Amino acid sequence: MEKEVMSSLKMAGNILCSASSFIRKCIFGVLRVGPIPNHIAFIMDGNRRYAKKQKLSHDGAAGGGGRYDAGFWALMVMLLYCQELGVKYITAYAFSIDNFKRKPEEVESLMTSMLEKFHLLDILVKLLAVRVHYAGNLELLSNELRASAMELTEATAAYSKSVLTICIAYTSRDEILHAVRESCEQKRIDLEFGNDDDDEIKLMKVEKNMYMAVAPDPDIIIRTGGENRLSNFLLWQSCWSHLHSMWVLWPEIGVWNLVFAILNFQRNKTYCLDMKKKEKEL
Repeated sequence: MEKEVMSSLKMAGNILCSASSFIRKCIFGVLRVGPIPNHIAFIMDGNRRYAKKQKLSHDGAAGGGGRYDAGFWALMVMLLYCQELGVKYITAYAFSIDNFKRKPEEVESLMTSMLEKFHLLDILVKLLAVRVHYAGNLELLSNELRASAMELTEATAAYSKSVLTICIAYTSRDEILHAVRESCEQKRIDLEFGNDDDDEIKLMKVEKNMYMAVAPDPDIIIRTGGENRLSNFLLWQSCWSHLHSMWVLWPEIGVWNLVFAILNFQRNKTYCLDMKKKEKEL
C-alpha cells in the first residue's frame, strides 16, 4: 500500500512538473515576441532576512542547508531561466568589499560556503556551457579562494553560450579606481618607450581596464529585498540600465519575478534606446 501511495505521489509530482515546465515555456515564448535583454545583473539582497525568517544559523546548521545554500540555488535557477530566455550575460553581486566589515564569523562562513560551492558550480556551468568570470579585487580573497576562482575562470574560458559574472570583493568605486590606475600606468609605459606620443587617456582605454569589461552594460539591474539603491554596484555601467526593485528576498526569487522585470523592461526599452543613441551622437 505504501509503495502504491509513493508511486502515485511521484507520478503526480512528475505531471505537475511537466505542466509547470509547459506553462513556463509558453510564457517565455510570449516574452520573446518583444525585446529580450542581453544582460541582466542581480543585486542579491535579503539573504540575512531570509535566514532570520527560516531560523537558520550563519552556517546553515538548522534545517540542513543555510541561507547561502538557498542563495546559491536561487542564482542557478535564474541562470537556467535566463539561458532559456536567450539572455547571454548574467551578473551577480555576491560579495561587496564593504561586507568585509561584517562580523568575522559571518564573513568566514560565507567564504567557506563559496569554497564548498566551487566544485558544484564547476559541474553545473560545464553542463550548461557557461563561461564564468569573477569581477572584483581578488587580491582581498584568501589564496585558496582566489586560486579556485581563477581555475574555474580558465576552465570555462572557451564556453560562449552564456557568461556568468560573479562580483566578489567588488565595489564600483574600487573598479573605477583600478581602471584609472591601470590606464595611467599603461599610458606611462607607452610614452616612456615611444609607443604613443599622445598623453591623453581615452575613455575606451579606461573601460577596457574595468573588471566588467567582459560584458556589455546591463540592460536590467534587478534588486531583491525591497531596497531602491545600487549599493556601489555597476555605477559606471548602469547609466541607461532599467532598474527593477522587488520585495521578494533573494533566496525566494522565482520565475514570475523575472517575467515581471522583463515585461517592465520591454515597456521602457524605447526610452533607454533613445538615450543611448543620443549619448553616441554627442
